[in-house]
Amino acid sequence: MSFKTFIDYLSLEKKYSKHTVHAYRRDLETFQEFNKERFADNNIDKVNYSQIRSWIIHLVDSGISNRSINRKTSSLNSYYKFLLKVEMIKVNPLAKHKALKTSKKIQIPFSEKEVSTVLEDFNFDDSFGGIRDKLIIELFYSTGIRRIELVQLKLKDVDVSNKTLKVLGKRNKERFLPLLDSVLRALETYIRKRNTLEKINDTDILFLTKKGDKIYETLVYRIINDYFSKVSTKVKKSPHILRHSFATHLLNQGADLNAVKELLGHSSLAATQVYTHNSIAELKKVYAKSHPRNK
Repeated sequence: MSFKTFIDYLSLEKKYSKHTVHAYRRDLETFQEFNKERFADNNIDKVNYSQIRSWIIHLVDSGISNRSINRKTSSLNSYYKFLLKVEMIKVNPLAKHKALKTSKKIQIPFSEKEVSTVLEDFNFDDSFGGIRDKLIIELFYSTGIRRIELVQLKLKDVDVSNKTLKVLGKRNKERFLPLLDSVLRALETYIRKRNTLEKINDTDILFLTKKGDKIYETLVYRIINDYFSKVSTKVKKSPHILRHSFATHLLNQGADLNAVKELLGHSSLAATQVYTHNSIAELKKVYAKSHPRNK
């Protein structure tokens, strides 16, 4: 069976993003190439676990991180689950596989001061780029939106009267995010400036490049990294860290974990709980200062 049926299933039925589908295809092709070279077998539909284990050992020896190996193995597992579903195989060779242990990396958020310094102290110029860049930073920090979600935003997703933003999240799940008055004003200013562009190629898309094309993920990353590099010495300065800061700062101010979960678009509370370590650190400080027995 070719990968095409599986890839079509991911794209059309599961509605995964192009980026995710490409990652699945790449992982399957990598395993197929290894299988052909090591075992002279081009058919990965009928492999045994020992062949897969050899591939995993090969990946470890190549210096690939356990986290990346687990992701690649997960792609393969999804493929075999699909083959089971369409009755192409009777046993999933990865059914009893256990993921490799990974160390949990703590993502360090920006401080409230770092964010306010960028938004309040920097002199964003009145050009299209300056107005757009500041709005992107404000939107990340005030909504916790994902980078891909921001890139996909359309003009019609902004509801000025209800002060909400419609976001299309993972697996095409919609959620509506509240917009602060300051962000609404920034949005309206940006849209007016957007309408003055000499040429607009992607007319329905909210965020554009200066040439009028749909903004792309690497440009969004560069915007966040460039501005926060001026105020922060943290190793990672990305849109995800700004999303992380949004969640952490809300929790530090006493926001309900379930409410933050809904805002972030997480499907489970476990995904949101990774943001609580900073909140707990803040609580420890308050506890140490306030408890009468702490003398």
